[in-house]
Amino acid sequence: MGWSVNIGTIAGTAVRIHVTFLLFLVWIFVASYMSGGPQAAWNSTAFMVLLFACVLAHEFGHIFTARVFGVATPDVTLLPIGGVARLERIPEKPQEEFLIAIAGPLVNVAIAFGLVAFAGANLDARHLAAVESARISMVDRLAAVNLFLAAFNMIPAFPMDGGRVLRALLAIRLGFVRATEVAATIGQWVAFGLGFLGLLYNPMLIFIAIFVYLAAASEARLVSLRAMSRGVPVSSAMVTQFVTLAPEAHIDEAVETLLRTNQSEFPVVDSGGRLVGLLGRGDMIRALKQLGPDARVAEAMTTQVPTIGYRQTLDEAFRILQTKSAPAVGVIDAAGRLVGLITSETLGEMLLVGEAMPKGYRLGPWGRRAA
Repeated sequence: MGWSVNIGTIAGTAVRIHVTFLLFLVWIFVASYMSGGPQAAWNSTAFMVLLFACVLAHEFGHIFTARVFGVATPDVTLLPIGGVARLERIPEKPQEEFLIAIAGPLVNVAIAFGLVAFAGANLDARHLAAVESARISMVDRLAAVNLFLAAFNMIPAFPMDGGRVLRALLAIRLGFVRATEVAATIGQWVAFGLGFLGLLYNPMLIFIAIFVYLAAASEARLVSLRAMSRGVPVSSAMVTQFVTLAPEAHIDEAVETLLRTNQSEFPVVDSGGRLVGLLGRGDMIRALKQLGPDARVAEAMTTQVPTIGYRQTLDEAFRILQTKSAPAVGVIDAAGRLVGLITSETLGEMLLVGEAMPKGYRLGPWGRRAA
């Protein structure tokens, strides 16, 4: 995730902190200092750090459960509104998604009752209303907030755990795609409800509502795209008309090519037509500023570009785009030569085309009715 800093690794998963989270901590410290002095500032900051340690434990509940089912977990990012664990894929088996989704809230419940059992915390709902008060012990506040986190995360709306639990339960009867559509619709209605409550009580709920609404729409779109691409040959949707660059070309030549085409990503190929890198618009601008127009394309290009065989399916290319966070996937023939490109724009256009096609038709050979 952009604008985040890697602070270490836990059990093979990188832990990242978003810049806005650091600004949030500074804001908490300054606001508490202005209202209660240095002791209040340090107490409030310490409470927030411990709270987000609980959020991190929540995310690792998802991560360790996902690993049981063979799902890789590259990183987790802490944001002011919580944590986001990035899973390589979302299991489509309902029981697997259910267990992965429920694991996070169960960790918060375990922390809350662990604080009661081992630290003498007193669970009281009134502590939530005074969570910023130093007059209530830190363990009491932490216990109450952990139960609140568990309950709040079970709201049936993507990307919260309750939305994934709802989809897993619906998928038992409806199938994964239809269950996603229903769960996403419910999630968007929940977002409207949160937004309304935000207007009446807490403006923070408005931002959460916007986030939930967009996440629900994005989840439905991704699942539809994945379902549409399943079994479709990659050759049916790849871009075949594109301009390539040579590694020894100058950056100013690449800029001229950028200006006379509508491409934003340019594959870099050697004399044998094999893909050796990718040069994007941002790479060109950085190279112009740092290296000058006489620099070679090879000095500025990205060399780690994923590739896929032209006989493979589009859903595999889609998975690679997601897991590698790559701007494009190169399609190569049996000799290793570049014959096409798959980009996120390509997949978006394919989704629009697929939604416009009559029911019963599918991508692949155009116009053939699905079995």
